Order: sequence, then structure tokens, then C-alpha cells
Amino acid sequence: MLILFFKRALEDFLNNRLLNLITLFTISLSILIVSTFILFFINTSDMMNFWKKGLRIMVYVKPEVKPSEMPEVGRQIKSLEGVQDIRFISKEAALRQLKSQMKRQASLFENLDKNPLPDAFETQLDAKFQRWEKLEVLATQIEALDAVQEVEYGQQWLGRFSQVFNLFTLTGYTMCGIFFMAAVFIVANTIRLVIYSRRDEIEIMRLVGAAEHFIKIPFYLQGLMQGAAGAIIGLAVLFAAYAYMVSHIEPGSFSGLFSIRFLSPLMVGIMILLSMLVGWFGSYISLKQYLKE
Repeated sequence: MLILFFKRALEDFLNNRLLNLITLFTISLSILIVSTFILFFINTSDMMNFWKKGLRIMVYVKPEVKPSEMPEVGRQIKSLEGVQDIRFISKEAALRQLKSQMKRQASLFENLDKNPLPDAFETQLDAKFQRWEKLEVLATQIEALDAVQEVEYGQQWLGRFSQVFNLFTLTGYTMCGIFFMAAVFIVANTIRLVIYSRRDEIEIMRLVGAAEHFIKIPFYLQGLMQGAAGAIIGLAVLFAAYAYMVSHIEPGSFSGLFSIRFLSPLMVGIMILLSMLVGWFGSYISLKQYLKE
């Protein structure tokens, strides 16, 4: 019986090729856009998590603070909640490091009368404090210490990047919802047109006592087939674009720091199932409206 239902669903699909191709295109485009957002979100989250692992706050000490007072300043910083570890960097060590990094500009340091760099503490944070809000609060607490002149942790770009990332996330969720509704609407109208093209056959089946599920199942299967095919096409296009992109940069990584990854097999399966759900739901809406008439 199931084979018969699949055969009828396939016949309807082939007999209404133009309508079904439009539906496939719509579902494929929707899946492509949604999966692109998810792929970008996953890799951007990986990048942020990688960056957070190396997150530091640089604490610059006032020039008048004596070397003998540095251990006490370090204890004050380390006593604050959220500070995992600290490392003292003397201004002499900082100058040596700067000179080694700017060997080609060595002439810049020839006329220095004194070391312009301050003593500093490199502050490593607990994982739970590596969020923008808590990081800002902790930086304010450190800056309030009497011996501290300034703190630096990339405030401007970090804040802007966090805002852009949050805005992109909200926009992505909105777009996913819009394309989900658009795909359901297209599938529902396609199935409705197919139903109207077969309305005489359906009426005859109802008159001879055919069960409701006997009438509905082929249309449900057609919606599921449209959803599955559309998802596979959309994901295939995304994978081709992903493969092209990674082949033209570092294969699978950005400078060896973190890997650019595609959607996991589980996520691919979920996307296909959701697309099939969209197809089924569109069929359900059309059948419910038609059979009420």
C-alpha cells in the first residue's frame, strides 16, 4: 500500500513539474539561507570562544608607584573576583620586547632619554568572566585601584563586535522565521493547486467511500519529498560554496588558530527533517482547508 502511495505522489510531482520546481527552488533557497546563517554563527562562535581563551586585561601602573609596592598592587588585583592569574611585566622587559618586535625601526629608540613605558600586570580571567558585561565591570574595579593608571582590553572593538554579533544573531533568527513561513506558504499553495487539478478524482474517491487517510497520504508524501529534495539541494549548494572557500584560503583553518568547520552530520539531518516538516505542514494546511469545503 505504501508503494502505491509513493507512486501516486511521484506521479503528481511529475505531472505538475513547473509548480513543484518552483516549490523546490523556494525550499532550497530557504534552507540555503538558514543553513548559511547557522554555519556562520557556528564558526563565529568558535572564533569568539578561541579568542576568549586568550583574553587578558592589561593593567598599567602609575609611574610614581615604587618597585617595592608592586607585590601589594598585584595582590590587590588578584584578590578581585574573576581574576584567575596575574603576571608582572616591568617597564624594562616591556621595552626590550618592543625593541625586538620593531627591529627594522630601531632608529626610533636611539634618542630615548628614558623608558616611556609603564610597569604593567597581565591579568588572566576566569572563564565565567569572559563575557562583555562582566569583563567591563571587572575592568572598572581594577581601574578604581589607587596604583592603577589605566586598563586596556580592546574596549572599543570588543564592544562593537559584541553588538554586531548580537544584532546579527537577532536578524538571523528573524530571517529563519520569515523563510520558514514563506516556504510553508509556497508548499501549501502548490499542494492546493495539485488538489484542485485532481478534485474530480478526489470527489469520486470520497463518494465511493475511500478513507480520508487514503486521500491525504499521497499529498503528505509529496510534501515530505519536496522538503527532503529542497533541503538536499540547498545543503549541497552550501557545501560546494564552503569547499570552494576553504580551498582558496588555508585548508580548514585560519593561520592554524582554529578550524573552519561545516555543519555536523547531526545538524545536516536536523535541517533535512525540518525541511520535510515544512513540506508536510504545507500539505496539511492545504488538505485541511480543501476538505472543509
